[in-house]
Amino acid sequence: MPSERAASTRYLIRGATLPDGTGTDLLLAGGRIAELGPGLSSAGASVVDAAGLIALPGLVDLHTHLREPGFEQSETILTGSRAAAIGGFTSVFAMANTSPAQDTAGVVEQVLALGEQAGYVTVQPIGAVTVGLAGERLAELGAMAASRARVRVFSDDGFCVSDPLLMRRALEYVKAFDGVVAQHAQEPRLTEKAQMNEGALSGELGLMGWPAVAEESIIARDVLLAEHVGSRLHVCHVSTAGSVDVIRWAKARGINVTAEATPHHLLLTEDLVVGYDARFKVNPPLRRREDVEALRAGLADGTIDIVATDHAPHPVESKDCEWDAAANGMVGLESALSVVHAAVVTGGQLDWSDVARVLSAAPARIGRVDGQGQGLVIGAPAELTLYDPAASRVFGREDLAGKGSNSPYLSMTLPGRVHATFHRGYATVLDGALRPVAEIAAHGENTHG
Repeated sequence: MPSERAASTRYLIRGATLPDGTGTDLLLAGGRIAELGPGLSSAGASVVDAAGLIALPGLVDLHTHLREPGFEQSETILTGSRAAAIGGFTSVFAMANTSPAQDTAGVVEQVLALGEQAGYVTVQPIGAVTVGLAGERLAELGAMAASRARVRVFSDDGFCVSDPLLMRRALEYVKAFDGVVAQHAQEPRLTEKAQMNEGALSGELGLMGWPAVAEESIIARDVLLAEHVGSRLHVCHVSTAGSVDVIRWAKARGINVTAEATPHHLLLTEDLVVGYDARFKVNPPLRRREDVEALRAGLADGTIDIVATDHAPHPVESKDCEWDAAANGMVGLESALSVVHAAVVTGGQLDWSDVARVLSAAPARIGRVDGQGQGLVIGAPAELTLYDPAASRVFGREDLAGKGSNSPYLSMTLPGRVHATFHRGYATVLDGALRPVAEIAAHGENTHG
């Protein structure tokens, strides 16, 4: 088990830079950060040379599609966990749109067990809001919360809980165990047959448009419902400037709402649809440059709380086809940190302390996941990522560790690279390469450059 490996594994990380710019060594022992400071030594520890590397708390993704059970041709919990580790993540929240859906205690406990068996990251199941994600009646929210999986995040992502009465009841129900409803904000009647962002470009291309108001109207409704019942609301994959305005207004009013933006909505725009390359087809769609700028500003001022990948792998045949027939979604775990670097760090909107907040501390807090997002301090769980900000690479298929190859960044030059990922005190990734979990405790080398 990972806990047994952690107990016997010691790493001395030399010369790392903390998010605040401080240089330090870190000693990982017993699954925790045992010592922190310059000039550390430890006999028998495996030494990791971290000169020039930034040490971040392990990344936490509040929005991952692992596809298992039911869609293993797209991804499995094992392959998705590997993709997460190579991207610097130590915990992911697995969305509920599986088959069967994650709408009972039995299914979420199965997902939890498969994540524990894989061993690369903490896999925390998200529970469905409604039975079968059908939007007709509430799922077993209380049973999932009381199960071994301790579900605290509930979402029908992929589908909007469009019935306001059902949404109100869900918000009321989760209050009993400090849960949160994560809403996929999409008014279904306004987005029927939608293929891309609604605007001048959709008209030129002859594609049915997905209007910004379809997202913004649901967010406006739901923040008022959350205020009315005094519950927590989380807004998934915010994509428009108007949505940022609504959430900013709600927070100023004191409503308990949090929100996420995806890496792709922080970097890419609707112009990429011109070539009809289905790698750029996603829901919500890529938006205008003005929306991208608003999302970046919202992330910088705290209106948007976190970055979440919405990692959505698909088989080749679901993307290598006509635009109209192609599935929505992009893989994003392996590239997320580099894309955030390119989108908001290079331009100065966020520094590395901000990155630690939006990719680790805040998602762990929203999801109420234990042992994650606690920062790099003595006694904290040894969940951390070493990132090389000076590296640069042309992102290719060799950078993908999951089953999905539907990345929008293929052939793009991205900054940075994850050098190492440590989960529960042992290295799942070293020198940028995955380590087989079965061999993690048996590493024989003492130095890794």
